[in-house]
Amino acid sequence: MRQLNTHLNRIIERLLILAMIAIVTVVCWQVFSRFILRAPSSYTEELARFLLIWIGVLGASYAYRTKAHLGLDLFYQKMIPSIRHKCSFVIEICVLVTALSILVYGGSRLMMLSFELKQTSAALGINMGYVYLVLPLSGVLIVINCIENLITYAQQTFKEEA
Repeated sequence: MRQLNTHLNRIIERLLILAMIAIVTVVCWQVFSRFILRAPSSYTEELARFLLIWIGVLGASYAYRTKAHLGLDLFYQKMIPSIRHKCSFVIEICVLVTALSILVYGGSRLMMLSFELKQTSAALGINMGYVYLVLPLSGVLIVINCIENLITYAQQTFKEEA
């Protein structure tokens, strides 16, 4: 499972790099066409917004995997190791429940509703379900990372007890 998760996160990392290159290119073209050509491009603002959504949400799942996500660990660092270990387990359970309920379940419902209603974006004309697809995708990635972390914590607990 760890190898599959590592492979998935490498793909996400490369996808995020491509999305960053794309958003920089799109915004540069938007500035160039607006101020130099005096003929603003109609689709660039919407495309940049959609790319930013994907970068933000997918980036959050990648940051969670690499433990680079923003966190307040003032009390956590002052705990004794045995309590800190139990606290980590509880935190992972909370993240798992949140990711499953909000991102996977709620994001899937939002995505499916957008597909059913055939909601399209104004400038690009793409179905908004594709934009919202990032929510359940990111939720599934976070769930996979949570499960891996929980397995790791359980293995560490058994080693300490033995």
